Amino acid sequence: METKTIVRVNNVDIVATSDEQMIAIRPICEALGIDAEAQRQRIERDEILCSTACMIKAVGADGKEREMYCIPYKFVFGWLFSIDTSRVNEEARPAVLRYKAECYEALYRHFAEPQTFLAEKQKVMERKVTEYQECQRRFKDAQKLMNEAKAELNQVMRVTIDEWRANNRQLILPFHAEEEE
Repeated sequence: METKTIVRVNNVDIVATSDEQMIAIRPICEALGIDAEAQRQRIERDEILCSTACMIKAVGADGKEREMYCIPYKFVFGWLFSIDTSRVNEEARPAVLRYKAECYEALYRHFAEPQTFLAEKQKVMERKVTEYQECQRRFKDAQKLMNEAKAELNQVMRVTIDEWRANNRQLILPFHAEEEE
């Protein structure tokens, strides 16, 4: 069975099998200085992990094939997050604590950021709707002024020289003067 190194923890390669990327828990437990059998029991008690764990033949660090208790790669991160850091050896504890802090941050971002995004988006949309409505109002006002100017232009264009002469050579047009605001 082919294996692939996924990560290295405390100078121990954590490998996945080629089928479904199953990860043996023993090398991780050894790297963290925690009891592999106790972790296996914890996994067996976990409602979700227990249905994913299985025994697989895999090649160990010594090159020999042996049965290894494994869980799918996608579940390793949750299992590691659940490990009690007081049980981890002193050398690995800072890395495990950093990992757990990153997990808390990732969970927060996953669940809280969408709400933050939606709230911010809603504010911007409300502001843009108000701006749009104001632009519509100004456009209608401008359209009205354009129509009035076009009507006045058409009146000027219709004036004949005879009308001009009849008005004592004055261009008198019957405009409707708007009250200035």
